[in-house]
Amino acid sequence: MDKWTPPGNEDGQIGPGVSEDNDERWIEPRMDSLLRRLFNAFVSPERLMYQVAKEPKWVGALLLTTLISGVTAAMVPPELIFETIRQQMIAQGASFESFSESQEMMTALRYGRIPGAVIFSLVLQFGIAAIYSVLFIFILGDDGSFSQYLAAVSHGWFIPVLIGVLLLPLMIQTQNLELRLSVDVFIAGFIEGGFVRNVAKLLDLTVIWSILVIAQGVHAIDRRRSFGSAATMMLALFFVYAVAVGFLQTRAVV
Repeated sequence: MDKWTPPGNEDGQIGPGVSEDNDERWIEPRMDSLLRRLFNAFVSPERLMYQVAKEPKWVGALLLTTLISGVTAAMVPPELIFETIRQQMIAQGASFESFSESQEMMTALRYGRIPGAVIFSLVLQFGIAAIYSVLFIFILGDDGSFSQYLAAVSHGWFIPVLIGVLLLPLMIQTQNLELRLSVDVFIAGFIEGGFVRNVAKLLDLTVIWSILVIAQGVHAIDRRRSFGSAATMMLALFFVYAVAVGFLQTRAVV
């Protein structure tokens, strides 16, 4: 299948090819630097994703997002993490007295939160790329490779990671690590706590933003897959995840 490259700009190079749909000359943009690509995740996702689909560079973006996740974890006081876990246990009806080894837990949080965040970031990005690869390549028959999907995910995931860093001072000031830009922000004043609120808290708007950017990458990897089709399926997966986890959280409280 011929890969169509969208028009670029003054930074691009004129290529000799033509698209299948028209006979105009197309412009093949050069691969931008890592920082420019991450900036384009916010302002020009189409340009970004066509570049990483053509040349799937993922190592730099993956390492940078993982590094930022580790630094963010280091900035969070272990006492605040401990208190958040304690409150969650109490909300779920667990007896906190059974958690008698609190000093050991504090030590684990103090030394384990940074490597834990790093490992979680790596596993999450590789895992998401694997899920999308299985869905679009093996189940739906799209063209592409795991490295292309990993490149799209690692660049798109920079969005919630960076916004999380920007929100961190507010989280620490309010002593609320669960503070998120989620759907719950819009319904908290109208709906009491319960299943709907649990689901809404998991529907993080920054993650939805990143999913839409990655969906642009799925479209760039195989032009037969429209952006709308990719975005719909990926958002549906995210919604199913939120419903499942929200249901489990609600049952735990009951």
